[in-house]
Amino acid sequence: VQLQASGGGLVQAGGSLRLSCTASGFSFAIYGMGWFRQAPGEGREFVAGINYNGGNTYYSDSVKGRFTISRDNAKSTVSLQMNSLKPEDTAVYYCASVKRERAFSPRVFGDYGEYGSWGQGTLVTVSS
Repeated sequence: VQLQASGGGLVQAGGSLRLSCTASGFSFAIYGMGWFRQAPGEGREFVAGINYNGGNTYYSDSVKGRFTISRDNAKSTVSLQMNSLKPEDTAVYYCASVKRERAFSPRVFGDYGEYGSWGQGTLVTVSS
């Protein structure tokens, strides 16, 4: 299993970035995916999740209404569109795949322990 995240960078507050994660080595279309982030000195925090067919999406309260997660099963990619970025969004962002096939429960997507494979992370820095 490989998950390759990209798209991070430096952006001013109020700006936008789009993160992408390309998956390989597993049946992408039957697994939910998620994005987590980790700020310096902090634990890894759930940001957004999407079920296997894209029919359900889940967001943390801190990003709801600003971030949008989507997936393209034909290309084995999951994306995170981040708008109205704030300095507190500064973190390393990780994509991850859910362990269970065809999971759909919100509880699963928000739980770090439900994810089996992780990408290498991409740094997002939001300046004030």
